[in-house]
Amino acid sequence: MTLEDEGDDHTPLGPPRQVTIDALCEHFANDVMTVEEFERRIDVAHGASSVDELRHLLRDLPGGGLPAVREASQTVPAGYSTIGSDQVRENGYAVAIFGGTRRTGRWTPARVNTAVAVCGGAELDFREAALGPGVTELRIFAMWGGVEVIVPPGLNVESHGMGIMGGFDHAADRSAPDPLAPTLRISGVALMGGVDINVRHPGESSRDARQRRRHERRERVREIKDGARGIAEDVKRQIRGPGSGGF
Repeated sequence: MTLEDEGDDHTPLGPPRQVTIDALCEHFANDVMTVEEFERRIDVAHGASSVDELRHLLRDLPGGGLPAVREASQTVPAGYSTIGSDQVRENGYAVAIFGGTRRTGRWTPARVNTAVAVCGGAELDFREAALGPGVTELRIFAMWGGVEVIVPPGLNVESHGMGIMGGFDHAADRSAPDPLAPTLRISGVALMGGVDINVRHPGESSRDARQRRRHERRERVREIKDGARGIAEDVKRQIRGPGSGGF
């Protein structure tokens, strides 16, 4: 049996398939599985039609498989990690009433998290959080208060919130999320209060994030201008025709 190079696979499963194969090779080299089991899993990886099938091939391996996937793919920046579903509690709470609460650094969110801010403020920083596989839910209620949610680049984030005389804002990440990353699903209501979902790199302050976004916007504008100039030059050359020295 030979390992085909999946690097040329341009389907949505191309990168995660190769990441899975690389992870299996790494575990085989560490004598985690027999030759027969290694060949079986490689065959399944080549024939997989969904990311869940690829996840299943790594789930029972040391470390739960997913950390090895990220190390091989190098598509997720340093920050959050994943743990097995058996290490995640079902429900968690963050309550701020006439006060404040914070979840930062290395912490483990529950499968379903509820954040309540009434005349107070809550900060939930997921950049170094240890997330369970699949979907982690965050349900928010903010009344005369605010909740700030900080997420790292690459994490799949879904937001479905409602602002009533308040705001439920999500500054989405422009970079493509990692197809193997878990999902943070945020929902809730901001009643005369505010919910802000912001993307920051690990260790990045809010000021640093604003400066980075300004720099990224300037770079995008420059690229658009350069592209427009290139199109204009192509049009001019076509109008002049071959061998023409000018208009």
